[in-house]
Amino acid sequence: MKLFISRPLPDAVLTRACAGFDATVRDITTPMTRDEMIASLQDYDIVLPTLGDLYSADVFTDATAIRARLLANFGVGYNHIDVDAAKTHGLTVTNTPGAVTDATADTAMTLILMTARRAGEGERLLRAGNWEGWHPTQLLGQHVSGKTVGIIGMGRIGEAIAKRCHFGFGMNVVFFNRSPKTPDVPANQLDSIEAVAMSADILVVAVPGGADTRHLIDAQTFAAMPPHAILINIARGEIVDEAALINALDKGQIAGAGLDVYEFEPKVPDALITRENVTLLPHLGTATLEVRTDMGMLAMDNIEAFVNGKPLPSKV
Repeated sequence: MKLFISRPLPDAVLTRACAGFDATVRDITTPMTRDEMIASLQDYDIVLPTLGDLYSADVFTDATAIRARLLANFGVGYNHIDVDAAKTHGLTVTNTPGAVTDATADTAMTLILMTARRAGEGERLLRAGNWEGWHPTQLLGQHVSGKTVGIIGMGRIGEAIAKRCHFGFGMNVVFFNRSPKTPDVPANQLDSIEAVAMSADILVVAVPGGADTRHLIDAQTFAAMPPHAILINIARGEIVDEAALINALDKGQIAGAGLDVYEFEPKVPDALITRENVTLLPHLGTATLEVRTDMGMLAMDNIEAFVNGKPLPSKV
């Protein structure tokens, strides 16, 4: 079986892939081009793509003689793959949930603390040689303990964030979810995003990406937030209307933001880069060796199950 892997992955994953398959590993880290995606569908039995490899409907249509039968996505998010189009052309799609949960929740906590406590601003001050020593009113931020966190999307990651906030920092938890949910943590489900936004000191976005959630967080959301509140996004960039976020920051509608993802990444607007009250991370959500290895191993579990005719661990 011929396997195509679209990016370099941790050594343990590649060793397993090469031991079991005729594997080709693309040795550059940028997303595949359209021609590369078409070729992957035509020349390989299985493709292991990841974020940025945009398998849109027209890519499947233009790959007229499709050999591939499985897209084993490396990542929990799969909004870069038109799953309906893939199925129409005879491909199964899998992803890697579970493996990413704790690491992504930890990144949310990193952004919450950095933004509320102005940690990025403080580090820039010190590194620039402008720190003149401690004084009582220097870089006064917001206390996190005991505040209210609002979570948009109470899936695996949302619940992991809620647990950290409640049990670690004594925070009250409110959330919005499209369906009724009873998380394993004290939390109140509210009936709209705006209701959560009005109630929260910290608003965290934790829903999947895709057409249904594009610009789910928009000007109406920011208008509902208290002026001292901060926005945290560890989900997908396009879920937040970036222009509306910048406008809300400019107007002082909200106090700040912590972002790991961006609407047009890797492009980040100067209006965000130049703001001291915005914490910016380069999509570090799952960036630990252990987690990325676990993600790759789950992708391989899906691949091997598919080849052996067994139930897929995480079919989309």
